[in-house]
Amino acid sequence: MAATPLSQSSATHNTSGANGRYGFALTSLTSLFFMWGFITCLNDILIPHLKAVFELNYAQAMLIQFCFFGAYFLVSVPAGALVRRLGYQKGIVVGLLTAALGCGLFYPAAVSATYGVFLGALFVLASGITVLQVAANPYVAALGPVQTASSRLTLTQAFNALGTTVAPAFGSVLILSAAVGASAEAEAEAVKLPYLLLCGMLIVLAVVFALLKLPHLHEQEDHVQGAAKVSALSHRHLVLGALGIFVYVGGEVAIGSFLVNFLGQPHVAGMVESEAAHYIAFYWGGAMVGRFIGAAVMQKIDAGKVLGFNAAMAAILVLVAISTEGMVSMWAILAVGLFNSIMFPTIFSLALKNLGPATAQGSGILCLAIVGGAVVPLLQGLLADSIGLSSSFILPVLCYGYILFYGLRGSKAQEA
Repeated sequence: MAATPLSQSSATHNTSGANGRYGFALTSLTSLFFMWGFITCLNDILIPHLKAVFELNYAQAMLIQFCFFGAYFLVSVPAGALVRRLGYQKGIVVGLLTAALGCGLFYPAAVSATYGVFLGALFVLASGITVLQVAANPYVAALGPVQTASSRLTLTQAFNALGTTVAPAFGSVLILSAAVGASAEAEAEAVKLPYLLLCGMLIVLAVVFALLKLPHLHEQEDHVQGAAKVSALSHRHLVLGALGIFVYVGGEVAIGSFLVNFLGQPHVAGMVESEAAHYIAFYWGGAMVGRFIGAAVMQKIDAGKVLGFNAAMAAILVLVAISTEGMVSMWAILAVGLFNSIMFPTIFSLALKNLGPATAQGSGILCLAIVGGAVVPLLQGLLADSIGLSSSFILPVLCYGYILFYGLRGSKAQEA
């Protein structure tokens, strides 16, 4: 199962000194959130690039996200076992090195100019990111009082969103712009430099985290023993929350994946790919701003109500983008990012509420549900090929509709 969150008692003792005690560890972990946000968002640049290089339809192009997020489903369980055996810090180092290997594999993929090799490199890269997710998310939750875990995760994920905000400009300059007018082989090779740079950065981070002196935290034995006696699936709000994670990640990734092509439509903005890529920063930048705001708002307002409000606004904005043209359509779809902001950490924390000894199992189920990022974009790709790109955005609307229900009703903690 995925990484095990610490028991409440071990996470909450000495609450008054938690911030100072764990400040350095939390600061170090923000670099990881930044890096995997940066790498994940590069897929939004890679999709239109490889779509053009290999002359793919929308469904074929979405195999990029299918391979990337499919790794969450396949790797989360062994990653959880690995992290439990090695510990959080060593698990982070293994995740960084695996992600570095995946970035390095982009070099032979570019040389061979073979789509399948690109997909294989993405799977290895995503496997490393999965290990990082499994290790870092519960570690952040454990480094401080459980009462503010949702706010703390939201704040650290704001730095994840900072990575997604910076990545489009990086990818536009080094990938899309470099490919203009080039042969298919030269276009494929445009990914060499950016991913080799990322490979080097990940290796440096791995060395840094191997040398850092981070807090060594343990689960309490009675918490582990109790977990075997209680099934997380007996908690209705956990099961519904897993579906919430599935549709949220799927909807957010699907919108980001199609943004460049959406803005390139003549009735929207008619932008070339390298120009449209810069505007992805507004989508992910909105998520970053929203997370900083949400971290403060949820100190005062019920998290479920905030989640429901954001889901309703996101659905409305997507409907506006579908039904209008020009700048209204463009800015409506970009503004969705602002309301996506708090959804993942909020659903995650609401789903784990009051699970007690079943918290570890519940965390694993939620990590598996991230596979929605593989399934929903592929389904939208099939819709785009059959009913048109703009009309296919009705699928994210349905996703947000479910999240609205979960925030207002489904997240109420009770056993099935």
